Amino acid sequence: MNKIFIKILILFFFITNQSIAEENIMILKLKDGDVKIELFEDVAPNHVKRIKELANSGKYDNVVFHRVIDGFMAQTGDVKFGKSDSDEFDINKAGFGGSDLPDLKQEFSNLPHDRGTLSMARSQDPNSANSQFFICFQPAGFLDNQYTVFGKVIEGMEFVDKIKRGDQNNNGAVTDPDKIISFKSQ
Repeated sequence: MNKIFIKILILFFFITNQSIAEENIMILKLKDGDVKIELFEDVAPNHVKRIKELANSGKYDNVVFHRVIDGFMAQTGDVKFGKSDSDEFDINKAGFGGSDLPDLKQEFSNLPHDRGTLSMARSQDPNSANSQFFICFQPAGFLDNQYTVFGKVIEGMEFVDKIKRGDQNNNGAVTDPDKIISFKSQ
């Protein structure tokens, strides 16, 4: 009888862990393919909650990658000025907006900014992250412990690598930028 109970308990634990893991998987649809992202809820719970809230309500759909620096990162997430199908879309203001939600307090961790890391963009104030985020093309250790890491690409980094790059002489500003087609929980 104990063996059956233990097997049931193990099965329950496996199923529970699997469903928790799946709720922290997001799919970022880009023009070249789907990118699978794992969110780190245990590391940055408030940032993950915000990303899920904005993503699952469609706020990130059609938002442009307004700042893309070759060998560094691709930045997106300005749901105010960067949403290409919105009346407020303005490529010259993209990067200066956010959501209507309050800014988030930093949740810095010891996780490194490796290739494929997702991290929140912010102003000089460490507690100013709102909706914008970036994906690292290469390791960027100089950002460690200064920006909130909230996730990582686990499949499809080759599609992130194809995002149109910006002008190196203009802080990576992109004319005719690529955009997020959709960003949703798996």
